[in-house]
Amino acid sequence: MKVLLDECVNWRLMRLLPGHDIRSVKQMGWEGIKNGRLLALAEAEFDAFLTTDQRLPSQNSLAQLDLAIVVLKAKSNALIHLAPLAPRLLAALPNAPKGDCTVIE
Repeated sequence: MKVLLDECVNWRLMRLLPGHDIRSVKQMGWEGIKNGRLLALAEAEFDAFLTTDQRLPSQNSLAQLDLAIVVLKAKSNALIHLAPLAPRLLAALPNAPKGDCTVIE
């Protein structure tokens, strides 16, 4: 599965998600692009978009996207707080529905 990590997600989380083709917004050269445009870019190249921005689903129309949105809900964006979510994230990614939001906490 091709996954894009939002700027707010610690890039080191990639190391904990084997079996997926993961890129960060920074690696794609998409830093600073706002959510609406970023989701459109992600939709063209990725299967899922991973973020910690809990407001993203309410601020964007997800139903029209051919992209799964996964929101990680943790105490902070630090890897120490995101790493414990990795097993649940790995289990959820293959079934994350496109055009909808999956929350992992």
